[in-house]
Amino acid sequence: MENWLINIMNEFGYWGILLLIALENVFPPIPSEIILTFGGFMTHSSDLNIVGVILAATVGSVLGAVILYGVGLQLDVERMEKVVDRWGHILRLTKKDIHKADAWFDKYGPWTVFFCRFIPLIRSLISIPAGMSNMNFGLFLVLTTFGTLIWNIALVNLGAYFGASWEVIVGYMDVYSKIIYAVLALLFVAVVMLYLRKRRQNS
Repeated sequence: MENWLINIMNEFGYWGILLLIALENVFPPIPSEIILTFGGFMTHSSDLNIVGVILAATVGSVLGAVILYGVGLQLDVERMEKVVDRWGHILRLTKKDIHKADAWFDKYGPWTVFFCRFIPLIRSLISIPAGMSNMNFGLFLVLTTFGTLIWNIALVNLGAYFGASWEVIVGYMDVYSKIIYAVLALLFVAVVMLYLRKRRQNS
């Protein structure tokens, strides 16, 4: 996949970066770390410049986020209630759980959307619950753009700084991602255990 990404960026420049980053947001397995750091390196080996790469990546990120926000709008609370009515006994979910989650996102959603832009995988998927909770679209755009811009500035500049050794950054980012995934997995297990314990106590 790495060679495919690099070939597209070499051939299409800014437009290639924009397209790949937009796809990365919709299909998180595509590694943004490679796109951004190699984009930074390309500022030494092509006519691309750092500001242009950052802007192209940011526009692509926002476009991808808007698409997933739209997906979330189609999965609103009412539709989730229908899912719970049909599959709740298997998923061990109730309508009350759905409303609690929705209320939580209404309260903490803005900060969640911003800070999750720095977390691999989650940085893309967070747009879906934002849409599901009908988060104010203008606020969503501002926080998404700001958070994404910070992420892009950091990685593009690192790629430009390390130049031909840009893959070093990808290696460090891979370690960072694995640590984040491990922490998220532990948090998920902890939440599930607390939820099941609470259900047993209530029953």
